[in-house]
Amino acid sequence: MKSLPEIQGVIARFDSLLTPIASRPIDISDPDWVAKLKHIPPALDEVNIRGEVESLLVEVLSVYAQSDDATRAALREMFHHYHAFTWAATLPRVPSPEGFRIQLLLFSLKDQGSDTRDAILWLQDICRRARTAGVELKPILEQVAGISSQVNRFGMGSTRDLVLNALEWAGG
Repeated sequence: MKSLPEIQGVIARFDSLLTPIASRPIDISDPDWVAKLKHIPPALDEVNIRGEVESLLVEVLSVYAQSDDATRAALREMFHHYHAFTWAATLPRVPSPEGFRIQLLLFSLKDQGSDTRDAILWLQDICRRARTAGVELKPILEQVAGISSQVNRFGMGSTRDLVLNALEWAGG
């Protein structure tokens, strides 16, 4: 397992590779902007780091799930600081209880990103997919809520609040 400084160093390197892509302007006055956007490869593929990022995320999520509050807060702070990395960092969606848990842990780690509204939409999508796959949501939501941030970053509730409310959004 990597130490927190090692994790931060790797995230910083990835962030520097991803920042030009994340900062790339999109001309929404172009009538074909949506079609053009669909043809751009995902950022992790564009810089050919998907495998490395996914391996790092699996390791970081393991640390995140098993650590104390201070370590989890430090990891969330890294994800707040390295915007481009956080924006691009994803994992494959696996329609299983463990796949749902991993997506929720990533949601918790990203701690609402830069916009609670986008976070809510992402959380609703995660829960919808899990319910469609027949995953029992409540125990996993409660487990992840228990390690999520209680800080109300944007005035719409903490990540813990969002995760606890997700069962209602998921129709349960």
